[in-house]
Amino acid sequence: MPRSSSPTSGVPRFVRRPLARWRQRLRTVGRQRHVWSAQWRAERDLERVVLGDHPILVGPWCSEVGYEVLYWVPFLRWVMAAYRVAPERVTVMSRGGAAPWYEGLSARYVDAFEFVSPDDLARRAQAGTHKQIEPTAFDDALGRRAAEALGLQGMRQLHPAMLFRWLGPYWSGHETLGFAERHTRHARIAPPTDLPCPSLPDTYVAVKLYAARALPDTAEVRAQVDALLSALAERLPVVLLETGFDVDEHADWRVASGTPVIRVRDAMTPRMNLALQTQIIGGAKLFVGTCGSLAWLAPLLGVTTIALFTDPSFLHAHLHFARRAYGRLDAGAFHPTDLGGLIAAGLSVTARVAP
Repeated sequence: MPRSSSPTSGVPRFVRRPLARWRQRLRTVGRQRHVWSAQWRAERDLERVVLGDHPILVGPWCSEVGYEVLYWVPFLRWVMAAYRVAPERVTVMSRGGAAPWYEGLSARYVDAFEFVSPDDLARRAQAGTHKQIEPTAFDDALGRRAAEALGLQGMRQLHPAMLFRWLGPYWSGHETLGFAERHTRHARIAPPTDLPCPSLPDTYVAVKLYAARALPDTAEVRAQVDALLSALAERLPVVLLETGFDVDEHADWRVASGTPVIRVRDAMTPRMNLALQTQIIGGAKLFVGTCGSLAWLAPLLGVTTIALFTDPSFLHAHLHFARRAYGRLDAGAFHPTDLGGLIAAGLSVTARVAP
């Protein structure tokens, strides 16, 4: 049977190699043209929302906390500066009392839990529509109800999907870190100080742990985390940031019985849980948590942070971005900590050193 010939069969090798490189470059340019075209469309759609003097509803943000504090809020700061949008035109809609994160960006904050319940968001997450890559009927209904309640005539909506369209090329590897940095503005966040809260020690460690792809709930990982919490509790009081309810796919970590911790779950309400957690983290000497979610917030509050993970494959872009952002601010020290090495070596977090 005759061997099938390739398009370059019979072509001398010294020609084939440059030809292959040229074809590869053409494919790269083709992919980049697609990215540039999508970026142009996103820029055009953003201008349609922000240019003019009409009111703007930013949100509703109902997705992951980590994306909100590390990307969404800094992206909004860039939008407001780049397009000279007056805060008086802007109403922000998030959930859980996240208003402190948006300080200076808007004239008003409205909470999604005024219109929906935590169970509504939990069902949405379980259905796989938690990440707001595209506007949904749920988001549209929330926006309309907020606009009616606040009397926002002629309101246009800056939906979180714009963030995913704008920074998607960075997360997929088609754009550089510099691209993401040019379209975000990070700033320190001032925590609230006047929310009702159980009496806490003057010095304590705030802990927020949940199972995730980066920190799976396995026996090996649990042994490491339990040992770390026990060692911390010997040094300082440990305040556990449990909420007692789920609004996304991140359920509270089950801390080993016998570990001395201070629980504040009874003070948590859906409407203000993020605000209260922000206040508690802001008063802590140290924050320890799963790498993601509030671990991205704590450095912006000026708190030294230990972010735990065992699988960095989902975190590379975020870690690189976060380290650069925190390095430009007077942020708290950020220490991503891979427990996978200890597990591979059969070791445990047990050694004590002088503080």
